[in-house]
Amino acid sequence: MTDTSFSTRLEQARDLADVFELVKAAVSRCTGRCRAGLMLGMANLGGGLDGFVGAFYPVATNIIVVNSLPLARIKETEPRLFKPYAFHILLHEYVHTLGVVDEAEARAQVLRISQEMFGERHPVTDFARDMAKYVPKLVYPVYGWKPDQDYEIDIVPGFDRSSSAGYIR
Repeated sequence: MTDTSFSTRLEQARDLADVFELVKAAVSRCTGRCRAGLMLGMANLGGGLDGFVGAFYPVATNIIVVNSLPLARIKETEPRLFKPYAFHILLHEYVHTLGVVDEAEARAQVLRISQEMFGERHPVTDFARDMAKYVPKLVYPVYGWKPDQDYEIDIVPGFDRSSSAGYIR
């Protein structure tokens, strides 16, 4: 059973911090688990038609690093998909922060949570089901572009707003 209020709340989200609060609410509702005290870092990690890293979570840290390039690109190509994409990426990495390190298991949990909270036909669920079909909307058409070895991570202030709870439940 889907929760239409999640679709509405996602549409009303003003920024990535709002989207992340919705991610945490969805995970809490579906799994009963949560984690507080996370930071969001934005970095241009590059990407091309051959693929890209949307985000990553360095295990045993308190930061999620999101590739700023696909976020910028989707705003240009399909602005209506910006929030669903952001939700999907943050959900995937948030599942990792809860101790799910296996990629296949994380993807399965992300799909299940997306289906439960948004239904089968919502873009969030579509990203979880088949991200590959969105790659042309997420990357610039420069083949093989990669970032420099050293990239700068910009911390987003005020990201994890509800971090007054325990660390992981």
